[in-house]
Amino acid sequence: MQLSSILVVLAAAGAAVAGPLAQRGGTPLTQAQAESRVRAAGILISSSGGCTDRTRPTCTSLQGVLSGTIDDIITLKKSSGCSITITGGTETGHASGAKSHSTGYKLDISLNSCINSYIQNSFTYIGQRSDGAAQYRAASGNVYAKEGNHWDILFI
Repeated sequence: MQLSSILVVLAAAGAAVAGPLAQRGGTPLTQAQAESRVRAAGILISSSGGCTDRTRPTCTSLQGVLSGTIDDIITLKKSSGCSITITGGTETGHASGAKSHSTGYKLDISLNSCINSYIQNSFTYIGQRSDGAAQYRAASGNVYAKEGNHWDILFI
C-alpha cells in the first residue's frame, strides 16, 4: 500500500495526520489578519520603530505568524485577565531556528506585574536557559522565558 493510500485511510478513519498535510502551529497569517485578531481580543502591539516591516529589527511584525500562535496569545489574555502588549513578532533580529520568531512560533510581550505573577504562579518553573532567562512551561507545552524587559514565548 502506498503512503498516500495509507494517509487517505487514516484520514477517513478520523485519525489526525501530522506532517506536511497538517502544520501543528496553524497557518501563516498576513499582518492585517493577525493584527485584526489580536486587537479584537484587546491585545496591544508596540514597536520601538513605530512600524510593522518584517525586515527591520526595530519594527514589530506579525506577518507570517502562525494562527495557532495568535490563538494561544488570545487564550493567555483571556485566562490571565491581564493586559498584554506584543513587542516582538516575526521581524528580523531574533535568534533563528525551526520554531522561532521568524517561523511564526514565538512572540515577545511586555513585562507587567499582572502577567509576571500569572506566568510565575500558574506554570511550572523548568530552570534557566543558557542566557540565564528563567523559563516556565504551561500544561500546553508553551514555554515562557523571562528576558530582561519582556517575556519570550514559544507557542508549541
